[in-house]
Order: sequence, then C-alpha cells, then structure tokens
Amino acid sequence: MSTAPQLVVHRDKELMAQAAAARLITRIVDAQASRGSASVVLTGGRNGNGLLAALAAAPARDAVDWSRLDLWWGDERFLPEGDPERNVTQARKALLDAVPLDPGRVHAMPASDGPYGKDVDAAAAAYADELARAAGPENHGPVPVFDVLMLGVGPDTHVASLFPELPAVRETERTVVGVRGAPKPPPTRITLTLPAIRAAREVWLLAAGEDKARAAAIALSGAGEIQAPAAGAYGRARTLWLLDAAAASRLPRSLYPPASA
Repeated sequence: MSTAPQLVVHRDKELMAQAAAARLITRIVDAQASRGSASVVLTGGRNGNGLLAALAAAPARDAVDWSRLDLWWGDERFLPEGDPERNVTQARKALLDAVPLDPGRVHAMPASDGPYGKDVDAAAAAYADELARAAGPENHGPVPVFDVLMLGVGPDTHVASLFPELPAVRETERTVVGVRGAPKPPPTRITLTLPAIRAAREVWLLAAGEDKARAAAIALSGAGEIQAPAAGAYGRARTLWLLDAAAASRLPRSLYPPASA
C-alpha cells in the first residue's frame, strides 16, 4: 500500500542537505535505540553526495553508533572497483572513510572487475541474494525492511537506475536487476527494483535545482510509474520528498505547507 507523499521545501540545496543530514541522524539513532541496529540505503548523484558531505560535517554525527549501521545502495554504475564514477567510491570520499563503520555491514554492489566479471545479471542476482540473507523472518520478504531508503530524482523522473519505459521499471518479481542501455552514462548498471524500494519503512526522494522542477511536478501530479519512476517510489510508513525552492518551483502551493523552511 502506498503512502501519500509528504513534502519539505528548503530555501536552497545547502540548507536542504544540512536538514536532511540532521533528519537522517535522528532516524538512525531512533532505530538503533529501538532495535539495536539501523539499515539505510544510500543514493549517489549530487544531492545524495551533498547529504553525505553535510552528515560528515555535522557535529551530531557522533550520536550514531556507526558499528551498528548497515549500508546498502539503491543502484550502482557497473564499473571497475574504485572508479570515481561509482556511487560507493563517491560515498567513501564524502563520508564513509571518515566514520568507524563495520566493513562487513557496508554492502556495496559488485564491480565490473569483481567475481562476476562483465556479467551484470549475475552481479545483480548476487546482490539480491545478499539482501535475502540479510532479511530476517520478521521482514516477511526477500529484502530487509530498510529504515530509510534515499533516492535522487533525475530530470527525466528516474530514481536509482529505473528509467522511464525501460524494462527494469516494469519488474515486479526480482529485487535487483541489471540495466543495459541506460540513457544516462554509463549505460550498464545495477539497480534495486520498485518492489525492493517499497520494502523500506521510509523512502526519501531528494531533488534540488531548477533542472529537477519538471520531474518533481510530473511525479507528484499522479503520473504512472512506468512513465515516471519517481511516482512509484514510496515507503511502508512514510514517503518524504525533500526539495529546494528551485526544484519545487513548478509545484502547486497546495502540495506543501507555507511553513516549509
């Protein structure tokens, strides 16, 4: 069952990143207090990396028990390990290398020079297996119930590596798939599918900049998920759109409260 999206609009992308980082710290600390550990799915791109950099700079980051945090990824560019274009490489530079994570709980997607070689489908299946092993009986499904799953929204409304009309966005059974022919380079990728995304307690969609305004307006106007994948991304308990004023500029004011900072 989908949750109605809630919107928070910030003045600019810097404030959005700082506020989102503070919100994420709170969610992680709350989850660790109630269940002992927390599980978060990271996103790449300028907004995802901006949030991680803001988190690295936040004094409150030390409230998190980093050793009891599982990190997953929503998608990855199928490139060699350490490639600067890989989301995990960028995340390490922005935050991960600066905090005391348990390496065994950092679940990077396979690289193109890893054990599966250039076989992106085998690499995707291996990540699906890793997710399934991490899912406990209480999760009632093939993936863990992530506390927060973050997604950047592309100008074409894509989220993760789910692009409009391509086969991956139509997937209803598998949790992870390989992507070929992505319209945004590199063309070969690994991505979570919408069923895996919807297993999260909270899904946060990040959009900043005028180039995201049209995508936000389309996704929040009732568009179908095949044409606008962002419209199909929602959480079990909460779906949160975190925007700056530029990205929200084409939305009707009725969608978000005037009190948004």
